[in-house]
Amino acid sequence: IENGCEIVRFTAPNIKEAENLANIKSELLKRGFNTPFVADIHYTPKAAELAAKLVEKVRINPGNFAEKNMPENEVEVREKIVNAVSPLIRACKENNTVVRIGVNHGSLSDRMMQKYGDTALGMVESAIEYIDVCEQLKFEDIVISLKSSNVSTMVYANRLMMAKMLERGKVYPLHLGVTEAGEGEDGRIKSAIGIGALLEDGIGDTIRVSLTEAPEEEIPVAKKILDALINR
Repeated sequence: IENGCEIVRFTAPNIKEAENLANIKSELLKRGFNTPFVADIHYTPKAAELAAKLVEKVRINPGNFAEKNMPENEVEVREKIVNAVSPLIRACKENNTVVRIGVNHGSLSDRMMQKYGDTALGMVESAIEYIDVCEQLKFEDIVISLKSSNVSTMVYANRLMMAKMLERGKVYPLHLGVTEAGEGEDGRIKSAIGIGALLEDGIGDTIRVSLTEAPEEEIPVAKKILDALINR
C-alpha cells in the first residue's frame, strides 16, 4: 500500500484463512489503511461465502470452484454451478461485495479442455458460463480476468472476451495480468507486452504485474506501464 498499490489481494484457500481476513483487515484499518481488499479463493465455496462478508471483492476460479464430480448432462452442470455460486452471490448482495470471475489458462476445467482444448476460447467460454450464472441470479457486480503465463494467449483471450461481451450487449470490467511472468527483466518485459498491448486497444480496467519477487516490487512496474501510456 505504501508503494502505491490501490487494491490488495490476499489468498484464502480455506475457511480458517478466510476467517482470518477479519483480523488482517481490522489491524490494517487501525493503522490507517483502508485500501480495498480481494480474497482469492480456490476449491472452497464456503470460504468464498465467508470472505464476501469481510472484504470488498472475492475472486473465484471457474476451473476449480465447483468442478468436483461434475455430471455430464449440461442442464445438471448448470444446476450444480448455480447451487455452488448461490450462497456466495447472496452474501455479496448483502455486503455490497464484488465478484471477480478469474479464469486461469493453467487451470481450465476438464470439461472446457475437452470442449475447446488448451485454448483462449476455452478461457473465454469458461468465464461466460459463470457470467451467465451470475446474471441468472440477478447479480452484475462482476469483474472478469483471463490470465496466462503465455503472453499471446493472454492478449488474444482478452480481445476475444471483449468482442464476445460487445456481441452480448453487456461489458464488464476486465482485470489484466500475465500470470507467473517470472522475475527480473523477463518478468517485466512479458508483463509490459501483455498488459500494454491491451491497454493500447482500450481494453482493461485494473492491472496486476505478477513477478516471482516480493509483491511490493510489482507496483513500480505497474506504474511504469501506465505512465508509458499516459505520457503518450
